[in-house]
Amino acid sequence: GYGGGVIGRYSDVPDKFPQVESFHTLRVNHPAGWFYSTKALKKICDVWEKHGSGLTNMHGSTGDIILLGTTTAHLQPCFNDLTDAGFDLGGSGSALRTPTACIGPARCEWTNIDTLDMVHHLTMEFQDEIHRPRWPYKFKIKISGCPNDCVAAIARADFTIIGTWR
Repeated sequence: GYGGGVIGRYSDVPDKFPQVESFHTLRVNHPAGWFYSTKALKKICDVWEKHGSGLTNMHGSTGDIILLGTTTAHLQPCFNDLTDAGFDLGGSGSALRTPTACIGPARCEWTNIDTLDMVHHLTMEFQDEIHRPRWPYKFKIKISGCPNDCVAAIARADFTIIGTWR
């Protein structure tokens, strides 16, 4: 199931616009460092062609892949297919948003900390808070491997981790 990760949109006049009676958006949790294989992207696109509009936004301000436009009846089947493909929903609404980090040691010579391991650990530790919102506000965690702060953690997060030089 899900609590966060789905942004529900319903038309106020569904009788006049039945094709957009509901137009829900899903946030798909991104891998640490935002690295995707073409095989993984194809899986997401295949699921979205089957259950949604086929429109995506790569990436939202949280780093999640945004899947734009599906009906209420397609939410659970889409969630099931995304899970089968190895993906999970990200955070939305009054919840912990999906933790985000720079590419860190995967491709950057300036990193001072293992941002990929840290963001993976935080995501796994707080998975319930991402899926089942319990807070009256959204909360963002961002990790930068060095003071260059390429993910703008200081400006765009409530909890910031930055690797510094000694």
